[in-house]
Amino acid sequence: MLKKIPSWLKNKYGLSILVFFVWVTFFDQNNLLTQYDYHSKLKEMKREQQFYNDEIAKTKKELNELSTDQKALEKFAREKYLMKKDDEEIFVFEAKKEE
Repeated sequence: MLKKIPSWLKNKYGLSILVFFVWVTFFDQNNLLTQYDYHSKLKEMKREQQFYNDEIAKTKKELNELSTDQKALEKFAREKYLMKKDDEEIFVFEAKKEE
């Protein structure tokens, strides 16, 4: 029976290393599976952070443009809020959705 067991498992150090590896991989609070999940979440959050940083930069550029250029401010007000001058009429066209 003992002849079937590999010699490195008969060694107390080899057995200790095996038990430690199994413990760290599956049973520890910071096991490898949990660490993989944390790493995946971190990558996703970094992508979101980059997206929001890009959006902030775009919004700051738009704000700067709106605060310095009067024509851009008028265009923004007309397109986003449907504002008009007193002598103008507004026509809004919506695409018809086919069912």
